[in-house]
Amino acid sequence: MKLDFKKENGLIPVIIQDEQTLEVLMLGFMNEEAYQKTVSENKVTFFSRTKGRLWTKGEESGNFLHVKSIVADCDNDTLLIKVKPEGPTCHTGNRNCFRTGYNQNFILQLEAIIKDRYENPTEGSYVDKLRGKGLNKIAQKVGEEGVETVIAALAETETDLINESSDLVFHLLVLLKEKNISLETVAKNLEGRHSKKNDLS
Repeated sequence: MKLDFKKENGLIPVIIQDEQTLEVLMLGFMNEEAYQKTVSENKVTFFSRTKGRLWTKGEESGNFLHVKSIVADCDNDTLLIKVKPEGPTCHTGNRNCFRTGYNQNFILQLEAIIKDRYENPTEGSYVDKLRGKGLNKIAQKVGEEGVETVIAALAETETDLINESSDLVFHLLVLLKEKNISLETVAKNLEGRHSKKNDLS
């Protein structure tokens, strides 16, 4: 892509977003050299305005930002980089630099945790136990949690409904992982159905 580095004295702003949760992690700046280094190494490198030099995020802390995709805006003078963060992004130890109170996309993060449990089994973990029981048991749990969610909605408290809904979503995520279907695939399907007249909403 042809980026316009001329508008801001050789620098362009770069928005860093978690690829999995879509959470905005930080804002930095790149010059052309930092951009080329980022592309070649697949780790985010900024131009530090305070240090006056290239600065690879994580070069001291080890909390690197591994590049998953890079897109420019319509004017080619701002970048959006989706990353897989290695540890916290902010130098304060926070998850991001904006101190948001909670991760509003935790369901996507939970999907990543379940995926990690599948790829790196942890003895004694609930996901590992479920996986060991096989597809039929996982599907059965989704059915059970679905029924309990309906019962909570009709006859129990709001807290009960929230808890049962949480159980249902969790077990559905495990079932989707067991079948190698991602939330992204489900979301794209919903989006496609929504765009068709009278299908959704």
